[in-house]
Amino acid sequence: MTQAAAARCSVIIVSRHRPQHLTRCLAGIAQLDHPDFEVIVVADAAGLAATGDLPVKRVAFDQANISAARNAGLQVAAGAVVAFIDDDAVPEPTWLSRLCAPFSDPAVAAAAGFVRGRNGLSFQWKARTADALGHSAPLAVDETATTLHRGQPGRAIRTEGTNCAFRRDVLARMGGFDPAFRFFLDETDVNLRLAATGQITAIVPGAQVHHGFAPSVIRASDRAPRDLHEIGASTAVFWRKHAAPGMDLSLAERALIASERARLIRHMVSGGLEPREVPQILRSLQDGLPDGRVRPLNTLPPLPGPAAPFLRFPATARPGRVIAGRIWQARALRRAAAHAAAEGAIVTLILLEPSARPHRMRFDPAGYWEQRGGIWGPADRQEPRLRMIGFGARIRQETARIAALRPVQAKPA
Repeated sequence: MTQAAAARCSVIIVSRHRPQHLTRCLAGIAQLDHPDFEVIVVADAAGLAATGDLPVKRVAFDQANISAARNAGLQVAAGAVVAFIDDDAVPEPTWLSRLCAPFSDPAVAAAAGFVRGRNGLSFQWKARTADALGHSAPLAVDETATTLHRGQPGRAIRTEGTNCAFRRDVLARMGGFDPAFRFFLDETDVNLRLAATGQITAIVPGAQVHHGFAPSVIRASDRAPRDLHEIGASTAVFWRKHAAPGMDLSLAERALIASERARLIRHMVSGGLEPREVPQILRSLQDGLPDGRVRPLNTLPPLPGPAAPFLRFPATARPGRVIAGRIWQARALRRAAAHAAAEGAIVTLILLEPSARPHRMRFDPAGYWEQRGGIWGPADRQEPRLRMIGFGARIRQETARIAALRPVQAKPA
């Protein structure tokens, strides 16, 4: 553990009406190897109850406004660095140490890691920039090392809300998150405000979380939208704050509607939406735009210092263990994995079948990671769909790949 990684950090988790996902997230948080961090849960009553007797700071909050919720957590955060993760995400054990390490450089104001998607292996987001209309574009970076990038007016280095960190005093001085953004573009607004003053953001490819897109009132578990009102409203607010003065936004509005219509149709084709739902949901987007045009723009005064002392979360570095076997041994091996996790190990269970089925990775609520797929199937979607390899060699190969993110033992059990 480096001195940089040991910088005192506050992890803020906002949760609303998803206590089971929060419980799973906290199980992953308990495996972090950072030696000096606290956890702040900003949640409704069910979410706060899900924290049980864990030594976390609890902030009661039950409004549909993630910006205000994040500010509520920020006000009790006592770490020099504040990190954010969503309740439907699980961090790799090395996530926080790696995400916080760049803040040893006093010039770094923010940091962003990489986000893996629902299959636990493909990337949902890597490095991106954002412009004054909220459009994102890929940012080419060295994916084997941390790199520093300076934003500029109208072009920000983007952080993702489920995997980002900020220097607390910088974020508090600028007033935190703008509550006018209740769900969408909230962290992108922060990124643009940081960019306006030339602040530096670190891109940390090794700081990774797995993000599953849990269902909510606005989105199904397959990411099919249920309501786009807030996307329309927040986008209109964003344009009012960041678009060039006098800019004709009619083209941007038409492009937004066309893009969302295309997304809805893709979900309809894949079976996630009924044809009759598409115009209804699209209408919610069109209704949200005028709402955002009249929504009050907030003056963001600096936030005060922490309202509560630091509350260290008792996570410590744990030994790693790989348990591997065939899919027909799954029941017994899952019991063994859960037992080893309960004993304090960071466990990766690899279950292989005699096929070329693509692999998937998930974090089980019992506290272990499970990778499942065919002996000859790809774990990285860039790999060939079929390659001949033996069981033992495949386990060694996957163990070596996993070792870049979480501890493993030298020889799998």
